[in-house]
Amino acid sequence: MKPTRRLHDLGQSLWLDNITREILDNGTLHRYIDDLSITGLTSNPTIFDGAMGNGQAYDAAIREKVKAGKSGESLFMELALEDLRRAADMFMPVYEASGHVDGWVSMEVSPLLARDAAGSIQAAQQIHAQAARPNLFVKIPGLPEGLPAIEASIYAGIPINVTLLFSREHYLAAAEAYMRGIERRLEAGLDPRVGSVASVFVSRWDVAVNDKVPAELHNKLGIAVAQRTYRAYRELLAAPRWRKLADAGALPQRLLWASTGTKDPGASDTLYIQALAAPDTVNTMPEKTLLAFAEHGVPSVVMAVDGGDAESVLTRFERAGIDLDALASRLQSEGAQSFVKSWRQLLQRIADKGAGLPTAAQRAAS
Repeated sequence: MKPTRRLHDLGQSLWLDNITREILDNGTLHRYIDDLSITGLTSNPTIFDGAMGNGQAYDAAIREKVKAGKSGESLFMELALEDLRRAADMFMPVYEASGHVDGWVSMEVSPLLARDAAGSIQAAQQIHAQAARPNLFVKIPGLPEGLPAIEASIYAGIPINVTLLFSREHYLAAAEAYMRGIERRLEAGLDPRVGSVASVFVSRWDVAVNDKVPAELHNKLGIAVAQRTYRAYRELLAAPRWRKLADAGALPQRLLWASTGTKDPGASDTLYIQALAAPDTVNTMPEKTLLAFAEHGVPSVVMAVDGGDAESVLTRFERAGIDLDALASRLQSEGAQSFVKSWRQLLQRIADKGAGLPTAAQRAAS
């Protein structure tokens, strides 16, 4: 049995953190579904920037849409949703068989709206309506300004992937927004079955601190933060408030591990996949990490419900001078800024392709 299948049988959903027109056209995504137990996928502005900006797979479609009068964000949205609808249809059997718990794809609102609640609410409604697929999450960053948009969107019946969470406190704030949205639906006599995941980014913690702490602490912070968050997740699912919502038919907002590709060349390429094995969670993996785990991963240890040694490990980081709360806020802000950069670069690349201009990559190759 493949390592990916063993992880799936443990109760963790394996999603691909990538989408390109090539993997849809050439059968790669179908193969990952059939052979590697992939049951969903995620996207973000950086992924689409790479997919659309590099290579020629989108060039003809971009030119046709430009001729039809499309440009900017609306042109990008059409391209992205064309891909995501195809992927959503591939995962529809999983979505139906799992009772709508699994089988999802994700599309992010414009990163320029990360601190604009009203704009995020409107964008989420537009994406949800335009996508026309029940198994498509709209991604809204879990920044403080985004929490009202998450609650309002859940109340409106829009499935939400809360992204850019970096700590237990970030996760609990996202879970609070989700539960408030569901409680409001119940009070209004509406169906409480609205899907959601809470995406906690892991490896960026280690990238931020590895050069600031002793070698024995390298690549341990992200996993410890994840363990602490997993304990909070399990406690929330067992709490009376959630049990009441579950009894009324609400779906759990599953915890999703994001940023799970190993960044340290000296560490195992399956480090975060093996450490984050946990039932009732999702792990969304970069393609390279997925293939590495399928080849030689060993899902041998299941994450402890009580967080294991997380608190003692985190204490060691604090003693080494790491302010965990401040770093979580910084990582969230930097993550939002990084997506803005990718978004602007993506729109410029699309504009250049639409005008028949060479991209930066093409100019460098010439």
